[in-house]
Amino acid sequence: MRVVHIAYQQLRRYGKSRVSWARKLTQGLIKNDHFVEVFSDRDVAAFEAPFGIRDLGIGKANKRLLETIDAVEPDLVIAGHCDIISNDTLQEIRRRHPEVVIAHCNNDPLFVPENVERIKHRAAVVDAVFVSTGSRELVIFEGLRARVYHMPNPVDPSIENLDNSIRNDLPIDLLFCSNATAYSKRLESVKWLKEKLDNECNFKIYGSFGEPPVWGREYDRVLAQTKMGLNFNRQEGYYWYSSARMAQLAGNGILQFTHCSNGFDELLPPESLVYFDEQEDLLDRIREFNADNAKRQAWAARAREFFHAEMNSQLFAQYIVEASLQKTFSHDYVWARDIRPDGRTN
Repeated sequence: MRVVHIAYQQLRRYGKSRVSWARKLTQGLIKNDHFVEVFSDRDVAAFEAPFGIRDLGIGKANKRLLETIDAVEPDLVIAGHCDIISNDTLQEIRRRHPEVVIAHCNNDPLFVPENVERIKHRAAVVDAVFVSTGSRELVIFEGLRARVYHMPNPVDPSIENLDNSIRNDLPIDLLFCSNATAYSKRLESVKWLKEKLDNECNFKIYGSFGEPPVWGREYDRVLAQTKMGLNFNRQEGYYWYSSARMAQLAGNGILQFTHCSNGFDELLPPESLVYFDEQEDLLDRIREFNADNAKRQAWAARAREFFHAEMNSQLFAQYIVEASLQKTFSHDYVWARDIRPDGRTN
């Protein structure tokens, strides 16, 4: 199959890139023997614009995408987070290539009102939409043109290539990385934990409280030293929603603590992630696993094995293709057991 994947490639970061679910999707598609042409809308807009001012290159980026589509003649177009590309352009793609299937992938949370509107906007012109929140929450999109599906955050063995679950020499006991503060009070909990654990463990924080964030190889090096991590979302309580941090920690064999209200105990095997409710409960669980290295290793190993076996980039990409084209699922996707290819739940 021929695929055009519209996804930000972070070319102008020159290697200091963030871990990208979109890159994992591209890699999964290629591993599944699909031809993939990637179109980086933000980079094209900047490269084509006078003086590199991205906003001045929006029109040109849309024209370049149409040129790319005409040249590649894809069977499937996957539009990720590409607000530079207009719905008019997607409709023009369909006019020129009536047989093409167009899907939209959105990895942002539904507690951000602008993102809900963004999804509805895309759903008016595409065939399928994939959202990183569980299907129970997706009823708000019923009645739109597009079929709406849940998608997970995958791991890729070339990216999540560590196995800290087998190591006993890790200097960072607990890790939290984030520089996003909108729609969230999670830093209050992080500060409280830091004060409580200050003399008990090496708790490293990046991107908050004056500590700079880490990207690229710096982030890799931090993960390579870490036993346990906090998977704090900006808001909790959204079914099967987590930032990509969940896959990054689990895939590298780093034990993680995540809130029980997101329902991941219904998706993941027992004794893999550590669930908590209140702050005191979390503090007790951190102390418990920090004092029991064998238990930490066993739980982290179970999570790592599950993610690499059942939530890897190849299965992820295969699912996106099959659901977009309404094909019978060729695998028992653990995150889609209640979903038929037509997008309806069983």
